[in-house]
Amino acid sequence: MKIAVLPGDGIGPEVVEVALNVTKEVCKKFGHELSYEYGIVGACAIDKTGNPYPEETHKLCMESDAVLFGAVGDPRFDNNPNSKVRPEQGLLAMRKKLGLYANIRPIATFDSLLDKSPLKAEVVRGADFVCIRELTGGMYFGRPQGRSEDGDTAYDTCLYTREEIERILDLAFQYAMKRRKHLTVVDKANVLATSRLWRQIANEMAPNYPEVELDFLFVDNAAMQMIQWPTRFDVIVTENMFGDILTDEASVITGSMGLLSSASVGVHTSLFEPIHGSYPQATGKDIANPLATVLSAAMMFEYAFNGAKEGALIREAVAASMEAGVVTEDLANGGKAYKTSEVGAWLVDYIIKA
Repeated sequence: MKIAVLPGDGIGPEVVEVALNVTKEVCKKFGHELSYEYGIVGACAIDKTGNPYPEETHKLCMESDAVLFGAVGDPRFDNNPNSKVRPEQGLLAMRKKLGLYANIRPIATFDSLLDKSPLKAEVVRGADFVCIRELTGGMYFGRPQGRSEDGDTAYDTCLYTREEIERILDLAFQYAMKRRKHLTVVDKANVLATSRLWRQIANEMAPNYPEVELDFLFVDNAAMQMIQWPTRFDVIVTENMFGDILTDEASVITGSMGLLSSASVGVHTSLFEPIHGSYPQATGKDIANPLATVLSAAMMFEYAFNGAKEGALIREAVAASMEAGVVTEDLANGGKAYKTSEVGAWLVDYIIKA
């Protein structure tokens, strides 16, 4: 197992360290030989090289079996609208150059944390669905994009091709077949031409998956139903920007964005990351929730190394930590708040004793 470790910015190094320690212990327990190498991305890469995704980092990713990634982002760039280079450009470049066209984000509730969700327990209990977000097309990558010379007009272009839509829908149909055979395509077909193409192609592909129940929701309706009836969903597939927004919204179902893991898969090396950002306000304070990154490591074992048992053990450890109340301040709910490193040490100890 060769892993590229990209901690990134903000709390990234802290949460990735915990996930890497868990990964090491799991490899020891199951007899895997692990090698890993660090790379830079985001603001820290800009500071060192001027490039948010240096060629050396890309080479490392291409030569690895998987990428364990933290987060990118820095207020220095957020607060400067005229900045030509931004940390987030590194993440977009990495997705594009590695061909990571699909982001897979599972959403599931933990019984011990039902009271942490701002939604009623009876609404979120039993929610278990997967969001599949197209990752390398749409408005984030469409050209032309820019601002007028006088700075008073800005424009973005949303662009999708049949090939891009077919490959993400094919993946989504396959996921639905492995789960409860219900696929929801989220779009804005009443307004956007790209959405109408998505809907057309989904209907064309549906006969190839006769067992899958296919339905469609406009994104505004989907956002509402995800909060009102989260248990109605099985697999959701949508375009890049809609997926970005909806998956962050879905974090309230579990009770914390610090619990949501993700896998980005495609043409080359797959990438595994928490969905939260760099949380710069918490940098270096040892208070960030590492569980989303640890669960991303579980996904790494499952998707990149066919390690179902390894992933299951990590998930068991995470669930046990929450049952035992060994959690960071975002989940403490008035009880003792553990440090990031303390949660990490508890997880490693659990795996050793398992």
